[in-house]
Amino acid sequence: MSQFVFKLPDLGEGTVEAEIVGWRVKPGDVVAEDDVIVEVMTDKAAVEVPSPVSGRVVSTTGAAGEMVPVGSPLIVFETQVGATASASAPKAAEAPAKPAENVVRAPSHSAGRQGNGVDASHANRHRPARVATSPAIRRRAHEAGVDLRMIEGSGPNGRIVRQDFDAFVQKRVAKGGGALEKPKQLRPRSADSGGPDTEEIKVIGLRRLIAQRMTEAKRNIPHFAYVEEIDVTELETLRRHLNSRLAPGTPALTYLPFLALALVRVLKSFPQANALYDAERGVIIRHRAVHIGIATQTPEGLKVPVVRDAQARSLGDLAAEMRRVSEAARTNKASREELTGSTITITSLGKLGGIASTPIINAPEVAIIGVNRAVERPVVLNGAITIRRMMNLSSSFDHRFVDGYDAAALIQALKEHIEHPATIFIDP
Repeated sequence: MSQFVFKLPDLGEGTVEAEIVGWRVKPGDVVAEDDVIVEVMTDKAAVEVPSPVSGRVVSTTGAAGEMVPVGSPLIVFETQVGATASASAPKAAEAPAKPAENVVRAPSHSAGRQGNGVDASHANRHRPARVATSPAIRRRAHEAGVDLRMIEGSGPNGRIVRQDFDAFVQKRVAKGGGALEKPKQLRPRSADSGGPDTEEIKVIGLRRLIAQRMTEAKRNIPHFAYVEEIDVTELETLRRHLNSRLAPGTPALTYLPFLALALVRVLKSFPQANALYDAERGVIIRHRAVHIGIATQTPEGLKVPVVRDAQARSLGDLAAEMRRVSEAARTNKASREELTGSTITITSLGKLGGIASTPIINAPEVAIIGVNRAVERPVVLNGAITIRRMMNLSSSFDHRFVDGYDAAALIQALKEHIEHPATIFIDP
């Protein structure tokens, strides 16, 4: 017998530490080389770290939510255990399935091997060793003791979606196999109260990262908020006309690609808003290309996938790319490159948009445009009361680098394009 100490590897791009999101093994478990042993979160992405050796877990370092420096001991293995040990001490069935595309696998010593340390049933002997699904479903499977390889996925490429998991659990309950424990309904209590009617949720992983970045942005950036009312009646007419000409089954156009195309036009005159602030060097980096971040709500929290080179895209291309990157973010298929590099962000709550909002800037950007709900209401036009479709744009700017006058002028120019949508498609 001998012990092997595995240290947290260098995960790239200057990473000096990583947060433990969740262990997939515990002391006493027997793992095979290349099995995922822990999920960690860096400032860039979630990373699933595989085991570099086969052996029995002696100890692990760090609980969920704790930070571990690169190069420090992460896990200790007892190696050279007998071949029979694997059968006598089964590996935890909750080891995650095939990672989503935006979950980066850390390099192992033998990347080509696919050992999983668990004997699959005859019915699943030909299923892939790692199953595609979301982190939320993996967590539910872990809590319920469900082997994800037993579930047939109906999503793209056999991905297990929520409906697949729920159907499997219901079928298991019907056969007397036990049910998932449902969370208790909690009564609201004061922040300083305790007892069985409260629940503590540790802020870790992506949620911690979101909280950290939002706090830093709000604390470090002097936000200048500007809200303007826009008449989108003509835009709505154009949108409906274009949607009526789409091929059957083609997703309908929303306001967002029109707004993005208008923003591309406007930013030519306001380059200071299409910029990033490098605080370490004290430099503003203005971009000629417009890489638009699309704030997207996902089960794991807010993500901002990027539509690159919006200035080179047509309306249809913009709409298709917005749908693609947003769906990739929601289903955990967005790559690291698709989640970084935006130069200005558009955010929308859709039908929940309300009257106005105060969006927080997506640092290191210096501007963000927020879309609120469009509604029909009476307005005065040319001295007469008429019904028009109205919508508010809420924007925030970094007041250190975008003056209030310029911010207002930018939104007014954007308003001009949106209220006269033909100008969106005409080069000046």
